[in-house]
This record gives sequence, C-alpha cells and structure tokens, in this order.
Amino acid sequence: MFSDEEEETKRVVRSQKDKRFDELSNVIKQLKNHKKIKDMAKCLTEFENLGKAFTKAKAVVDKEGIPPFFIRALSELEDFVKENWEDAEGRKKLSKINARALATLRQKLRKYSKDFEDDIEKYRENPVQSGESEVEDSEVDNVLYSIESEDDSDDDFAPRPESFKKKGAQTRKAAKTVCSYEEDDSDDSIDWGSSDESSSEESSEDEKLPQELHASMFLKKAKSDGSKPEKKKKKTPKIREKDEDSEGWTEVKGITEKAKHLFPKDTEITVPVVLKKLHEILSARGKKGTDRTDQIEFLMELRKVAEEAKLGEAMTVKLMFNIISSIFDYNPNVATCMKADMWQQYRLKAISELIAILENNSGIFVGEHVMEENETFDMKENQQRIRGCVLSVIERMDNEFTKMLQGCDCHSTEYVERLKDEKTVTDIIKRLQAYLEKNGTREELCRIYLRRIEHIYYKMVQKDKEKQDVEKEKQDNEKESEEKKSEDEDSKNTMDFLCKYIYSKDTSDRIRTRAMMCHVYHHALHNRWFAARDLMLMSHLQETIQHSDILTQILYNRTMVQLGLCAFRHGMIKDAHNALHDVQSSGRAKELLAQGLMQQRQFERTPEQEKIEKRRQVPFHMHINLELLECVYLTSAMLLEIPFMAAHAYDHRRRVISKSFHYQLRQSDKQTLVGPPESMREHVVAASKAMKTGDWRKCKDYILAVKVWKLFSCADQVKEMLTRKIQEESLRTYLFTYNSVYDSLSLHTLAEMFDLPPSVVHSTISKMIINEELQASWDEPTQTVVMHRGAEPTLVQNLALQLADKVGNLVENNERIYETKHGGF
Repeated sequence: MFSDEEEETKRVVRSQKDKRFDELSNVIKQLKNHKKIKDMAKCLTEFENLGKAFTKAKAVVDKEGIPPFFIRALSELEDFVKENWEDAEGRKKLSKINARALATLRQKLRKYSKDFEDDIEKYRENPVQSGESEVEDSEVDNVLYSIESEDDSDDDFAPRPESFKKKGAQTRKAAKTVCSYEEDDSDDSIDWGSSDESSSEESSEDEKLPQELHASMFLKKAKSDGSKPEKKKKKTPKIREKDEDSEGWTEVKGITEKAKHLFPKDTEITVPVVLKKLHEILSARGKKGTDRTDQIEFLMELRKVAEEAKLGEAMTVKLMFNIISSIFDYNPNVATCMKADMWQQYRLKAISELIAILENNSGIFVGEHVMEENETFDMKENQQRIRGCVLSVIERMDNEFTKMLQGCDCHSTEYVERLKDEKTVTDIIKRLQAYLEKNGTREELCRIYLRRIEHIYYKMVQKDKEKQDVEKEKQDNEKESEEKKSEDEDSKNTMDFLCKYIYSKDTSDRIRTRAMMCHVYHHALHNRWFAARDLMLMSHLQETIQHSDILTQILYNRTMVQLGLCAFRHGMIKDAHNALHDVQSSGRAKELLAQGLMQQRQFERTPEQEKIEKRRQVPFHMHINLELLECVYLTSAMLLEIPFMAAHAYDHRRRVISKSFHYQLRQSDKQTLVGPPESMREHVVAASKAMKTGDWRKCKDYILAVKVWKLFSCADQVKEMLTRKIQEESLRTYLFTYNSVYDSLSLHTLAEMFDLPPSVVHSTISKMIINEELQASWDEPTQTVVMHRGAEPTLVQNLALQLADKVGNLVENNERIYETKHGGF
C-alpha cells in the first residue's frame, strides 16, 4: 500500500512527443516574456536554448513533422529583431550588453532560419494564429489521455478513487495555468477558443470518455470558473471579432463607421454646421488616444460633404488648410520624416489642389492676420476672407522634402524615386510665386524667391559641346537644341532677377545673405570667376558670417569651396588656395560642408546633438566631391610651396604656406621604402619630389594620373592649365635651386628644357628679377641670364647666420631665466 504523499508524487506516463514539444513550448513562452521587456541578452540565451531543445526533439520531428508553433516562434522572432534593428534611435538607447546581444541574435537567427525558409514563407502567406495555443491545449489533453490509458492498463496499476481525485486536481492545475496564460496574452486567449472547434470535429467515440471526465472534474468549481469566461467575452469583442465567411480575424474599428456618417440623416448642411463639426474634430487634435489617420479621414469626408452641399470654394480652402495641417501633424517626431505614401498621396496632392483653387478664384483672400471671427464664406460677396498662410505651407513642404531625402539611403533606388518629386515641388513653388506676385507682399515675395533660388543655385547647366552634338543628330531636334542653348542664359537671368529683387526689397539680413551666397555659388559653378569674386568681395560676408546661424555658415563654406574650385579652373592658383585653406586646413571638411558626421576624439556627441547635426546635413545630390576638393587643395599647395621652399632653403624660420601639405611630405619621408604612388595623396607627394629637382615631365605624369580630374566638366582644359602651370613652376624651382651653380643661362636652352615658348620663359624670369627673387640680369644681345653672386650669401655663410641666430636666442632665454630667479632687472 502506498501512502497519500507517495501517490501525489507518482509520475504521469507521457509520450516522447509530448515531453519534447512541451519543452519547446516552455522555451518559447520564456522567449516571449523577454521580448516584451526587450531584454536582448535573455532573448539570445533563450534562442540558444530553443535550438538545443529542437535538436533534442529531432527524432520526434523527423517522425511527426516540424510543429507549427515552432515556425510561428521563429517568424515572430525575425519580425522582432528586424523591427528593433531598423529602429536606429532605439538601438542607441540600448545598453552595450543588449546592443551586442541584438547584433549576435540577428546574425545567428539569419543563419539558423535558412533551414526553415520554406516553412516560414508558407506561414507568412497563411499565418496559423493558433500555433501556440494548440500546444497548450495538448497539455491538458495529455493529462486526460494519460488517465484513460491508466484505465485501459492492468488492474495492478488501476487508480483508486483518492488518487483519481488528486489527478483531477492536477488537471485542474494544468487548466488554471492555461487560463492564466490566456489572461496574460489576449491573442492566445482568442486562439484558444478556435482550437476547441477544430479538435471537436476530429474527435472520435474513444475521445468522448475524457470529455465526460473533464466535466465531472470541474463540477465543484463551476461558479468560480464560469466568472472568468464572462469577463473575457466582454473584452474580446472590443479588440477583435471573427469573420464567419473567412478563416482569419479582422480588427474592429468603431471610428471608421463615424467617419462615414459625420451628420445624422436629414441634417441640413450649412456653413455654421460644417464649422461646428470642424471645431469638434480639431478639438481632439493632440489629445491622447486620437488616431491621426482617422482625423485626416474625418476632414476629407467633411470636405466632400461641404462640396456636395455647394458651400463655396472659400469653405473648401478653409477645410484644405486644416487637412494639410493634420497631414503635417501625422508625424509628431521632428527628427524623422513622414512616410512616402503619405507624402505622395496626401501632401503633394492636397497642396496642389489648394493652389489651384486660389489661382482660379481671385475673390478669395488668404492671410495669416485674418481673425477667425472675421472670416467670410458668403459667395455673394466680392471678396471672401480666410485665415491661413499658403507660404508657410509651402515652406514646411519644402523642409519636409529635404528631410525625406536626408532619411533615405543615398545609394538606394528609394533616394532616386524621392528625388523625382523635386520637379513637382519646384512646380508648386513656381505656381505660388506667380500667385504671390499678384496678391502677395514684399516680404512674402522675398521668402518665396529665396525658396526658388535654393532649388536653382546648385544645378549645373550642360556645356556647349553637348549642345553641339545634339544639333548634329537630327533636324527634328533643332528646337530642343535651341532650348538647351538658352538654358545657361535662362538660369543666369532668373538668378539675377530673383537675387536683385531680394537685394533691393528685403529688410531681413538672413534672406539677403543667403541669396547673395547662392548667387556667388551659381556664378562660380558656371565658371564666371570674376563676377563671383567681385560679388563676394563687395558683400563683406567674411567679416560678419561668424554671427550668422549654423545653416547660413554651412552655405558660406560651400560657397567658398565652389569659389576656390572655380579659381583653380581659371588658373588662379593662389586665389584657389586661399579660398580652400580655411575648410581644408581644419581636417573637418566633411563636417563643415554638412556632408556627414566625423568621429570626435576629444568628446562624444550626445544623442540629441547627433539628431540636430543630422538635420543640418545637405542632401546627397548637392554634395561636393571631397576627394576632388582635397586634390585641388594639395595641388595648389604644391605649386605654391615647392618654389617657395627652393627659394628659402636656408632660412632659419621658414614660413609655411600649407601645414597639411607639409604633413603629407613628412609622412612620405618617414617611410623606409617608398613604392609607386597609389592614392591621390601619394601622387601629389611624388609629383612634388619630381618638381623639386626640376623634372616637370615626371611631375606632370604623376598629377595627371589622378582620376578625379574627370569630375570637372571641362577636364581637358583643366589638364592643359595644369601642364602649363607645372612647367612654369618647375622653371622657377630649377632657377632657385641651381642659380649658384651657373654663371649664365641661355634663354633658348631653358625654353627647350621646359618645353615653353621663349616669350613665356622671358616673362617668368623677368618677374623673378623685378620681385628680387633672383639676383640676375638679362643680356639681350646673347639672350642669356647673367647671375650675380655678390648679393647672395653662400651655403657656409647661411649656416653661420643660422648658428648665430640660435646662439643669440639661447643667450636671451638664459638671461631671462636668471632674472626671474634672482630678481634682477
């Protein structure tokens, strides 16, 4: 005879399948709990446990097939990992442990899910919502079937009534755990009910006995158990309702029904009724629990009702302003952009319709200073007044468009698709410009002109060669070629008209400053060097730009860089170096031009600072190539620095023109073995070393081997200019280096050596003599340069002078230290 305690601990006989599937379901429950609190480290641990449990159940799985709740768990985990990985802001808030765990989990899940790709795809096509609840049903059924199996076994193992009661208690405990799990997860509680129907249809006569036992066991607690399902019945209809025709589940939204019926039947639609309903809808704006999508649908439906009642275009304009503002409010986060479908379907369409209504109805006056009490909707009046500002709507639309470009991956097709909307945005701005030229004030015109300028100034017009190619193709394209010929003039004339109006009419300093810099940028981009330089010098922006806002400073940096590139294309090497020096010498060109963020060694940015700086970034299609910029700067520095170094080789304190260029030279000198140049910087350094010795051909080959020169629209002209400059500067360097070796030099010999016309060699040497850089004179009959040795110190004399300077400095320092210690004067 066994005691009661021994009978309580008696094991229930369960199959291998039940044990393994039960173990899998327990791990999945733990994984779900950790997902709710976003504990990535625990999620990773439970995922590894899930893999181990599945490996243990391999024999059962091979026989029975992969359980659906396991595929469901993998699919949900994939969605969970993908959602958290794409949330860049959320990832930054994670701790280091959780962030590392998320990356590891993503990698392991990808590798693990490859074996179940087909099953996961089938699940996603037709999701089995009751995957986990079926397993939980089986936990109770397993206990009941175990009792049935014990009844069918030998009499020695037949249970006594006491043990039968205890087993009934065990089944009640199992049922309670399932009920508690249902209360925790509403989705599974719904799935629980559907699984009973499917299982009851497949039940046979042998399964009727466990159902009768189930009813008798739960008879004592019928009252307490009955109360819980009643609560669930009240809750579930609010969340979901079953669609009898379809197998799936559909969400119930009571608000959509209200959107269809804004007014009761037989209500007379008048202006006061519509305004009252509008105020009711707007009163819910910003409140907790308000669905922004439903609010947009409300307003769209209200507009349809007003148009059907023929309340006039003024009422339509009033509702359109509110629809557009609700679309703006759809995305409350300032740091992120709105979705593409909302942008395309609602915003651009709504704004275009609004401008069309205003263009076709000259009697409607729209102004931000009109009070709501003074609004007029009477169609009989000549002028109807509506509160609103179309210009503010367009400005916000333009800012949102820039934000969308910032939010896209610049190398993806999505960026190209969004960039196609710029034509629509520009057309809307043009239409508003034409409307404001008739009805707007000077301030509004200046603001819309600036928006138009900011969409024009960075665009390059095609060159004449391409236009000539188009002319040669076909006679049918003659009109197109003529239009292209006038594009450069049109953009120039448009910029001149818009900017000059702002110069004369604008009262705010910021709009005039930005317009002037855009004007300079446009001149420089189209190789109008002297116009761009004169306008920049007349503006005196260099003196006041540090007091401007950060976006204006970024535009100033972009303008100076474009000015430097224009000067370089025209052969103004010194001007190009001066324009590029401030941006390039700092080593933060990428950040100063707002083309990306750089890692800071001294301090780390806070998440808020990083968000602000990302909002200032320039869209990718407006970027200036940083490698081209650095190449132009280093080449300009080489053409200035190498002759200067040769002329002042023995100076004690030599002036440095470009620190970054000297840094590249020092880095090259430190290398024990210098191979052939590969990068752009190595090419410039190798060219500099060749120029030092006067070998201009090697210098030219190294410089022209750099591929970035192709990025210039006039690449051939730039290469010709570079070749000429290298020849001239190599001649100067040769004369500075070897003038002490020669008594005289023939003009024709130098011309042949550097492949220059004699007139260019004569003018170059004459400039050096006039500027007292070379102690020499011309012998005109023999066409030679005669060197004068008396004025220049020899090498030994130069070294002696340097030693005397250093000794003098040492004596002064010692005397100063002595005086500070002993108090002498």
